[in-house]
Amino acid sequence: MSLPTATSLQITAARPYPELLDLPWEVPLEEWPEEHLAALPRGISRHVVRFVKLGSRVLAVKETNAEIAHREYRMLRLLNRLEVPSVAPVAVITGRTARDGEPLNSVLITRHLQFSLPYRALYSQTLRPDTAKRAVDALAVLLVRLHLTGFYWGDVSLSNTLFRRDAGAFAAYLVDAETGELYDELSTGQREYDLDVARTNIAGELMDVVASGALDADMDVVLSISDRIISRYRTLWSELTQEESFERGDRWRVEARIRRLNDLGFDVGELAITTDIDGTTVRIEPKVVDAGHHSRRLLRLTGLDAEENQARRLLNDLDSYRAATDRQGDDEEIVAHDWLAEHFEPVQRQVPRELRGKLEPAEVFHEVLEHRWYLSERAGRDVGLEEAAESYVRNVLPSKPDEVAVLGVDTQAIRVVAGD
Repeated sequence: MSLPTATSLQITAARPYPELLDLPWEVPLEEWPEEHLAALPRGISRHVVRFVKLGSRVLAVKETNAEIAHREYRMLRLLNRLEVPSVAPVAVITGRTARDGEPLNSVLITRHLQFSLPYRALYSQTLRPDTAKRAVDALAVLLVRLHLTGFYWGDVSLSNTLFRRDAGAFAAYLVDAETGELYDELSTGQREYDLDVARTNIAGELMDVVASGALDADMDVVLSISDRIISRYRTLWSELTQEESFERGDRWRVEARIRRLNDLGFDVGELAITTDIDGTTVRIEPKVVDAGHHSRRLLRLTGLDAEENQARRLLNDLDSYRAATDRQGDDEEIVAHDWLAEHFEPVQRQVPRELRGKLEPAEVFHEVLEHRWYLSERAGRDVGLEEAAESYVRNVLPSKPDEVAVLGVDTQAIRVVAGD
């Protein structure tokens, strides 16, 4: 029987991708030839998922039924428009048939998130409890952001999340929106149910890691880490949504509240302020809040698009540069331009081309700053940035695993990142 024609496929996409027609849609996804695949580390999924090389891009292809594929595609588009950390949808393809005429499952195609790892790839061979805690912390921040948006997940887990390294911590991204629903506002019951599901799923996932021998921990440690999602979530949620009263003259307390929100990675876009009848107190409630205060400031000043903790660290170095050069009175944008030319870019130029797939540029700069502090402490003097960068590139960076794309290596074979 002849191959199905391209016209038998129905492609739903926000923009045309003609090269999608070159892929072997008449073959079940689990049987696709290696020539089309990028062997990136895969997480656990209820569906068949493959990473596919398409020109200079890498796409994630997931087989599912047409209704679920279209629904998840629409949900991911909504979440991307709301600027919630999640993978970007590319297309849905239906109408697939095998060579013998049998119908095949539809597929949802998303863009691979560069430098991201499924939680299984965070440990590969061994997982330290501290690494697991940082992953849970990142998941708690993601869940708060989703809930503030009105998104009810329904299946919160480490497996449905991708992680990117963020200045020693992790930033979490939603990768599976299949069970999600978007509301104007979530009830307490909906939020609590998501939290309960998260705690149960995390405990189960970590017990699987313990059973595999990759995590040396007893049940108490596992339960403590899984319970962490509850405490971290509630602390952040309370800080973002609680009402607080201030005396009229306590302006510093209002500013302190906003600073705490900023330090947690959130910005205050609008304040609902009401005055009591006697005019003695002011009640402040953050109404429009969003993560990314430091990321947006760094992007505005330098054009660098970095994760929140990375941006905070880079901005600290920028502020230190400004003080060291006695330019506090200069325009912030001009100082940032000079910092970029004199500090950030020279460090990136020291990284050889063959090592540029190791870590993204902002993470490299963060690690160089950490390395500089270590060298300075050991030497008992201030080690310059150029000297620290040269030492880092020579002695540290070559041992890092490639996180932009680990081709030809499955999750179980990824080298452990030192320090985790």
